[in-house]
Amino acid sequence: MPDRDESINAVLRYYDRTESRLGYLYLLRGTKHFGWYEAEDARWRLSPAMRRMEHQLGRRLGLETGSRVLDAGCGMGEVARTMAVHFGLDVTGIDILDFNLDEARRRSEKAGLTERTRFVECDYHDLTRFEDEEFDGAYTMETFVHTADPERVLAEFHRVLRPGGRLVMFEYSRTPEARLTPAARAAFDAVCELGAMPAWHRLNHGDLEDLLESASFKVESVDDVTARMLPMLRMFALLGRVPYALARLLGKTEKAVNAMSGVEMWKHQEAWHYNIYTATKKA
Repeated sequence: MPDRDESINAVLRYYDRTESRLGYLYLLRGTKHFGWYEAEDARWRLSPAMRRMEHQLGRRLGLETGSRVLDAGCGMGEVARTMAVHFGLDVTGIDILDFNLDEARRRSEKAGLTERTRFVECDYHDLTRFEDEEFDGAYTMETFVHTADPERVLAEFHRVLRPGGRLVMFEYSRTPEARLTPAARAAFDAVCELGAMPAWHRLNHGDLEDLLESASFKVESVDDVTARMLPMLRMFALLGRVPYALARLLGKTEKAVNAMSGVEMWKHQEAWHYNIYTATKKA
């Protein structure tokens, strides 16, 4: 497991790559998570699927209007604005990328949501700028895999949540290494390394539940929703096939990380799950 500074620098490099910037901005319009698909949905209808995934979050948080919520890894603030508009929540988003935060503030100002969404530069390993029990809820949307120290992050979430406060995490788990083929292991390692996701190596199926319990959270539910997001992954795999092949031919795979991830995650679906974890802070 890399140290914290090394991990943060790797995350900064990943999101600052041209491929990441252009892909997240122009393909996903600034959103950085998978979508929730119903059986009849076309896989290229990305925005409705991503909004449905965000509504899954809002329903699982289950908080009253005006509740204070921490968005841990807010990106450009799309999730925060959904929580504010559709669920009446007061959201503080944190991120380590200044260009994400600038765009999040610009978009919230344009939407007239500056009073219900605010965005600050902060690392979720160190939330000391926030008071104990400051928030009624907190969430991650595919950001916890970037941590270098899962226990520390969960301890910080626990500290800033009020007793009974809710934590909802949309995160990946992995199949234990010994049960994977050599090809699946190699693909998984490449996705984790180039995508700056060191924690995923530690998150075998069932492990995040244990980490949450050890951090004094009560796990209420764990839902494997992999099937709901696979249509979007399939589209990424199709779009990424040619760029990934070209990058491999040129020996520049690191220039096409997202294309590589889409192709390899689709190919080796046995290596991972996509889950929604819902927990509460024990009193």
